[in-house]
Amino acid sequence: MQPPDPVLYPNPVLYDVIVAGAGPVGLFLACELRLAGCSVLVLEKAQDPHSPLKRLPFGLRGLSVPTIESFDRRDLLNDLKLRAASRDMPAAAHWMQQRRRPGGHFAGIPFFHDQIDGTQWPYRLPGQIGSIATDMASIEAVLAIRAAALGVEIRRGCGVETLAQSGDGVTVAAGGGRVRGRWLVGCDGGRSLVRKAASIGFTGTDAEFTGYSAQVELADPAALTAGRHYTASGMYTYAAPGTIAMVDFDGGMAHRSEPQRDQIETVLRKISGLDVTVTRLLLATTWTDRACQATDYRAGRVLLAGDAAHIHSPLGGQGLNLGLGDAMNLGWKLAATVRGDAPAGLLDTYSAERRQVGAQILDWSRAQVGLMRPSRSSRALEAIIRDLINTRDGATYFAERVWGISLRHDLGDPHPLAGRSVPDFALVDGTRPSELLRTGRGLLLDFDARPSLQALARGWSGRISYVAADARDRLGLTALLVRPDGMVGWVSEGTPDLEEAARAAVRWFGEPA
Repeated sequence: MQPPDPVLYPNPVLYDVIVAGAGPVGLFLACELRLAGCSVLVLEKAQDPHSPLKRLPFGLRGLSVPTIESFDRRDLLNDLKLRAASRDMPAAAHWMQQRRRPGGHFAGIPFFHDQIDGTQWPYRLPGQIGSIATDMASIEAVLAIRAAALGVEIRRGCGVETLAQSGDGVTVAAGGGRVRGRWLVGCDGGRSLVRKAASIGFTGTDAEFTGYSAQVELADPAALTAGRHYTASGMYTYAAPGTIAMVDFDGGMAHRSEPQRDQIETVLRKISGLDVTVTRLLLATTWTDRACQATDYRAGRVLLAGDAAHIHSPLGGQGLNLGLGDAMNLGWKLAATVRGDAPAGLLDTYSAERRQVGAQILDWSRAQVGLMRPSRSSRALEAIIRDLINTRDGATYFAERVWGISLRHDLGDPHPLAGRSVPDFALVDGTRPSELLRTGRGLLLDFDARPSLQALARGWSGRISYVAADARDRLGLTALLVRPDGMVGWVSEGTPDLEEAARAAVRWFGEPA
């Protein structure tokens, strides 16, 4: 789209929410807000959304269970699968070329589907998929199409320059003009201007290495062995004929400069210990293991999501999933706040819930870095982890963490399902909770069709959908209250306590009408 028309600006147009950044997180959040009826403007600094780094092989991403569920709950999953099916995923990832079906890895140490014991997850129904491989270009394309269909306004080549808060909104200078929103959400990456302008702290640990991803032509492609390799100097991964990822423990010194052919060759020789010749550099980028998190995800009417709120190494592909989880958690809460029907403190639960999840992912990333250091102690520790991950319990634990199955928000409810994703029950009427959540409203699922629960739900008509249907396997439950993001906010295993159900509804959806 064209930059904003300066004619609009001495009197800025007022939007409910301005989103800075049109990456996957910003687009997903914009879709969530529009689904809930908010007016949304997305400002994106880059004029062209396309980049070779978003396509295979560098754009390869594994989607976690929470991300897959979020896409399913908004009817986006099939579109994403169709795009993924048109890509050559096995050729883009060496780990997909193995005889056993890989489930993921920890610092390059793989675990496999045939090792995983799903019975250890009592609230996961059998047969639900663990992960999906796709690329960034496909994800952004699917979300951009949905955003346009919902009426999200996207202005490219129009990044946030400055911002000023007041008691009732935020004024943003962008593209030579001004716009105003009741709220501003920074989804503008690890160097977020929004975060800096809002004076939100960003603390954590410094980089230990420079990571390289490169597409090259080699004088002798057979000189390198395919797969991931730890060496005395670092780690490298090779997929013939010329896709290379390397980690050089240099303190992150090389990250800021654009990598050149001779630099890639020098580092590759150092890490591999082989006399390899790079004849041509086709594409390269660098990254580090710097791990930082915003001290708060909100400052007044400014909020953060995605890399603007947290950065870490791309080891294990957790960053994108973490950011999309932020968007799913924030969207309905911010929309309820805009509408004026949010209970007191609802928006504060966004930072409380997601900062905890983010901190866990940053530590997960740091643990992998510790295992990758080129030292005898790290190699000794690697051998132990490799033995553990090769056991059934070990593989199940790592799958639970890598796939996001362990995700649980602390809601103060002792029931083990509270704060977790709602199981995707096969209801006897042929529907699933994922389909019932596509309206963006909450869900009161009543397996026993009790008139008392139906009457209670009427108080939140328009905010909660009441569904009375049994399930083929209800996992010993009688009723659940599910938030719009698919997280369980109240659970009943016997005769439902109507007072508890009402308190939970007020907590998440405000006072009844």
